[in-house]
Amino acid sequence: MEIGISTFLETTPDPSTGIVISHAERIRNAVEEIVVADQAGLDVYGIGEHHRPDYAGSAPAIILAAAASVTKRIRLSSAVTVLSSDDPVRVYQSFSTLDALSKGRAEIMAGRGSFIESFPLFGYSLDDYDALFDEKLELLLKIRESEKVSWPGGLRPAIDNLGVYPRSVQEPLPVWIATGGNPESAVRAGTLGLPVAFAIIGGMPESFAPLVSLYKQAAERAGHDPSKLSVATHSHGFVADTNEQAADSFFLPTARQMNVIGRERGWRAAYDRDAYDAARSLRGALYVGDPEYVAEKIVLLRKNLGITRFFLHVNVGTMPHKEVLRAIELLGTKVAPIVRKEIARMEGTNE
Repeated sequence: MEIGISTFLETTPDPSTGIVISHAERIRNAVEEIVVADQAGLDVYGIGEHHRPDYAGSAPAIILAAAASVTKRIRLSSAVTVLSSDDPVRVYQSFSTLDALSKGRAEIMAGRGSFIESFPLFGYSLDDYDALFDEKLELLLKIRESEKVSWPGGLRPAIDNLGVYPRSVQEPLPVWIATGGNPESAVRAGTLGLPVAFAIIGGMPESFAPLVSLYKQAAERAGHDPSKLSVATHSHGFVADTNEQAADSFFLPTARQMNVIGRERGWRAAYDRDAYDAARSLRGALYVGDPEYVAEKIVLLRKNLGITRFFLHVNVGTMPHKEVLRAIELLGTKVAPIVRKEIARMEGTNE
């Protein structure tokens, strides 16, 4: 069972002071977070790609590369790479370079992304939303399979037996499919035999069980062994020394960010403390509390979905850096050992 951190490098106003952290400071903070996560024994740190003023992570591979030389064990992943509006050749080259710098710890998590700003920024039409992802995922997988690539062209120009360098240290370079709960995405990942990551940011996580089943059934039909495929989830949360401290610290940044996104997307109801507290319940989608409570919720997720990796998204809104570092430390040193011990007890393994 792998446990890690995901972030979008938020630079939203502090809800108490109104101060907005600069992109430069947030990026530097991220490198420190990765170092602390590595020291705390966490397994993976993922950075999401966005192209908005309230996020600093437009180039995850570069930030992860900065952390590669000052960490030893932690895996370094995008979360996600917006593959539809990027070039698969450059994506592979960036992450194979990261793989070299990290001595084989790089991963690509490919997805459509939760925002659309990258499409007009890089000259793509939203009319091609699905076709772009399908085509570019196919090309990315061809590139990681073979040094020389031929590509007939389509929305992306053709390639005629050209090499793509450097080659990754890992063979193959890990590529995950990330989805917010689209059944077609789950089936695609299973059919291709790729690991899948589900973003669970609302409702009850157990409701994703049918999607996990779809994924595994598709994998089996395509001749892949479902037991060898990884399933991850990504959820918002925060760990502190007490449940009350965690809940109070995380509420205002979360509410502010959720309400900003809610206005953009036309959600009717404002995000308030009642909704927040309901989501913190044992079967809710927020993983907020002391180490024992957060561990209990992750173990329940393992029971219900059979996940092999869990991402905790700590910085939903801009949080004080010291508090974030403490949450990461607690996740690695307190939560993860409890989870692994309980899973080993339940499943009779030596995990």
